Amino acid sequence: MRASTDSPTSKKRVPLWDNARWIAIVLVVIGHGILPLIGVSNTAYSVYLFIYSFHVAVFVTVSGYFAKSGPPTARSLRQVLTDIVLPYLIFETIWTVLRALLGSGIAFDYATPSWTLWFLIALAVWRIVLPYLVLLRWPLAIAIAISIAAGYSETIDSTLALSRTFGMLPFFVFGWKLRQWQLTGRWLALPARVAWRWRAGAIALFAGVLAVMPAAIETWRDVKLRRFMLYDESYPTLGYDEPWSGAIRLALLAAAMVLAVAFLMLMPRGAHWFTAFGGATMYIYLLHSFVLFPFRESGVLEGPQPFWVLPAMIVLCVGISIVLSLKPVRRVFRPLVEPRAAWLFRPEPSTATGTIVLPPDAR
Repeated sequence: MRASTDSPTSKKRVPLWDNARWIAIVLVVIGHGILPLIGVSNTAYSVYLFIYSFHVAVFVTVSGYFAKSGPPTARSLRQVLTDIVLPYLIFETIWTVLRALLGSGIAFDYATPSWTLWFLIALAVWRIVLPYLVLLRWPLAIAIAISIAAGYSETIDSTLALSRTFGMLPFFVFGWKLRQWQLTGRWLALPARVAWRWRAGAIALFAGVLAVMPAAIETWRDVKLRRFMLYDESYPTLGYDEPWSGAIRLALLAAAMVLAVAFLMLMPRGAHWFTAFGGATMYIYLLHSFVLFPFRESGVLEGPQPFWVLPAMIVLCVGISIVLSLKPVRRVFRPLVEPRAAWLFRPEPSTATGTIVLPPDAR
């Protein structure tokens, strides 16, 4: 059982991880959907902070869990290009054209990712760096040190998503470490009675976080907790010039890792109606921003809103996530999200150096 669930070479999909993938991406959509409401609504801001306290960590941790840490191969490098780099170039171009059509002018700036596209750049860097990082004795501790140190530098900004790439690197390495610890096999092997004890603790933990957010909402606004959770700005930019500012990021990293594990404990072990949607997370991630774009730019959600708007937006975001998971949608947008691009690559060389070995009788 452990071999099938934790082995890097296993092809069997484990429902627990597909469940986690889909629920995590739904939380991403909800977080983006209610963003326009948080300026004047403490309730919306509390929900937003609760989601952001763990959902990005979960999303990146799951990505790291399934990342390969062995020596790069021609196949793995091609996958970085086709799964990450090409979709980034495609969708960044689409966003550029869309902004031009809306009157913002045409400006192709691939060094500044649009809205959600930062994740693709960060993911490409994480996947390339991981095999080298895990050669070191303490990869997770080193990743945490890199993240904290990067926050002190104002030159590390959103260009090529460097601030988030460095800032969230520990979550990616943490996911890899969970796999080394054979988390899935150990968790699935626990008797249901024991597993529910851990789940009860996870529920209590999330209940505590959910209670703390509205109780100290003005404090969270004053300390700029939301901006800290985005990992997109340096400490001095946030107004924290003190030497101890890195301790704030360290605390957030530790809390998010604990909450990410608690989240995984709460995931159903078996298959459910949404389990198959776990394979569509990249479609949801790349496409949902176009659906939410009118809400973000029109201003329709700005200012005080009736009480029902927040739950309505949450329901809408869940609906968007379901629709974008459906096979017809994936079939239509597959050329954009999963470009084949076989024409781009030359035939695989027959040697590691790329030198083609000719037969003895060849001229």
